[in-house]
Parts: sequence; structure tokens; C-alpha cells
Amino acid sequence: MPATSNKPYRVGRSKTGLGLFATKPIKKGTRIIRYFGPILDSRIPEHDEIENKYLFELNGRWTIDGSVRKNLARYINHSCRPNAESDVRPRERKVYIRAIRNIEPGDEINYDYGTDYFKAYLKPIGCKCDSCEKKRKKLRAEARAEAAKVKARAERKAQKAGAKVAKKKKLNGHAFAKANGRVRV
Repeated sequence: MPATSNKPYRVGRSKTGLGLFATKPIKKGTRIIRYFGPILDSRIPEHDEIENKYLFELNGRWTIDGSVRKNLARYINHSCRPNAESDVRPRERKVYIRAIRNIEPGDEINYDYGTDYFKAYLKPIGCKCDSCEKKRKKLRAEARAEAAKVKARAERKAQKAGAKVAKKKKLNGHAFAKANGRVRV
């Protein structure tokens, strides 16, 4: 008999790698998970040189190194239109991820990583969140539609020009004679 988890989330495959997905309905305002790991002090040079994707800055001095394997919150991906947000408590040196709208089972849990992280890591490769993907898809569809309009306009113009040339050739191909003020063909 498989053991069932009482946690409302699971790690699963996402478009961007691994992600955290809801297994039960999560109501708006509910604390979902705690982001945890060793606390790093930026005044210590060795701590300031640590470079990984799972660093969560509490304030100018303290940072959480979330690369610990037990920290499942590290699998929460970025979204420009998130369904959760980080609740940072620098005095307690804790971070909780909290739902900002109702999350249905099967939905990916995501939050906005902030402008610094976005500019440093996501902007160079392009944001892969659902809202940005939909926006890019819409822009590509609009560009294709505009290209089709331009092509159709050019084809109509070419047909009109071709019809004029054909009309001229017909008129020039026949001999005309004037007799008594009338045109004879």
C-alpha cells in the first residue's frame, strides 16, 4: 500500500525542467512551503563568493543558500503572472511561499523572482513562463497574419498589373483602320 503525502505539492516535470505542482486545492493566502537552507553572511568573503541559482536574498546582509536537496521550495519556477509570492521575514531569517490566488490540483506553483534575478538570468535567454510564452505566441501569430496580408496585397497588385499588360497587348496586336470616322478592327 503506497504511502500518501499530506503535503499539497509534489515535484514534477515542467517546461523549464523541474517544478513544484499542487496535488490538492490551495486557497488564497495559504502558506505553501518554507524556503530554507544555510544562512550566509555577505560580510564573510567566502560566503559572498558562493554562486548558484538557489540563493534567496533576505536583505543586504543575509542570504539563504537553498541548494540543499531537502529544500523542495527551490523547484518553484519564475512566472511574470505568478500564483504565489515570497513572504520574506529577515528578522527571523525565514522565507515562506504563500498563495496569492486559489491554486487547483495539477497547477504549477510559481512566483516572481524579482527584477535583479530576471535581468541577470532570465532576460538573456528569454522568459519561459506561461504568460510570456502566450505573449510571444500571439506576437508570432500577428506577424504571420501581417505577412499574409502584405503578400496578398502584393499578389493583387501583380494581378492588376498583369491584367493591364494583357489588355495593352490585345489592343496593340490588332490592326485599326479609320474609315469614315469609324474604327474598324
